[in-house]
Amino acid sequence: MLPWAQAAGRKRRTFLLRDPVGIRLNRPEGTSNDRAAEPLRTSTTRRRVGQVREGVVRVREDALAVEEPLELRLCLRGDQSPLQVAVTMRTPGHDFELAAGFLFTEGIVQTAEQIDRINYCADRSLDSEQRYNIVNVFLRPGVRIDQERLRRNFYTTSSCGVCGKASIEAIQVRGISPVLDDGFVVDGEVLGGLAEALRGAQAIFDKTGGLHAAALFEERGRLVSIREDVGRHNAVDKLIGHAFLNHRPPLSRHLMMVSGRASFEITQKAAAAGLPVVAAISAPSSLACDVARAFGMTLVGFMRGDRFTVYTGAQRIRHRGQTVTGVD
Repeated sequence: MLPWAQAAGRKRRTFLLRDPVGIRLNRPEGTSNDRAAEPLRTSTTRRRVGQVREGVVRVREDALAVEEPLELRLCLRGDQSPLQVAVTMRTPGHDFELAAGFLFTEGIVQTAEQIDRINYCADRSLDSEQRYNIVNVFLRPGVRIDQERLRRNFYTTSSCGVCGKASIEAIQVRGISPVLDDGFVVDGEVLGGLAEALRGAQAIFDKTGGLHAAALFEERGRLVSIREDVGRHNAVDKLIGHAFLNHRPPLSRHLMMVSGRASFEITQKAAAAGLPVVAAISAPSSLACDVARAFGMTLVGFMRGDRFTVYTGAQRIRHRGQTVTGVD
């Protein structure tokens, strides 16, 4: 997946593969035809630590989640310098999905067909670690974007308005419509089991105890996909980016669950993907509730086994044969 990669002092040849939606991804020779395969980047590292228990100090190795910067660049034409879109602190892995998900949820691209290829930086003046922390997204010829908006770094996730109303209006201006109200209903017992399913699928969290997660479920509770990252919003971008690259939005027959709280940033990304239900382990913010209400979404928080709190869109939750009523 990585172009012009270099490992263990040896140069590795790269070749191009074309995924199902026609986006070319650069991968090193010998790697899997899997967008997630990034053999020279690791999600965890090991450090020596001093552990104190009951007054006894024990030195041992511990696993830590890796946190590194990722610069996202947009390449419009071969003769034009790339535009820096964003820099985020992330856990390496699924970087191409992160890039695609960010561009989609921020309204910079609308379909996967607009993207020609995605690769890591090929600048030989940078060392390998720096190159793998820069992702280039090349758009197809003829695709037009608002370059002035990119230069201003004017994103809905970055304090785009002076108040909550302005933030919601910024999403609406992008043309995002309320989610489909097509009778999608989730049983309370299914909803109550999602927290355990999410936790059970967090492979990297099991090693480090230090990552957030976002997961996509079908209405009967089947886990479709999960992504982990040191940043909750990055995990969501990776999750939605995976669906986006496979032509799946709008995700009108799915629900998303996130570790931690549900913020404005999380709910606006879910709205962009057409997700009808967002569930969180902890509480939502007031603006997250406002976004969910404005776009006809169901927002659930405090997921604790068979206990949860419905904040908006209660008509999609059926518990013991009854629809939850009386919710704001």
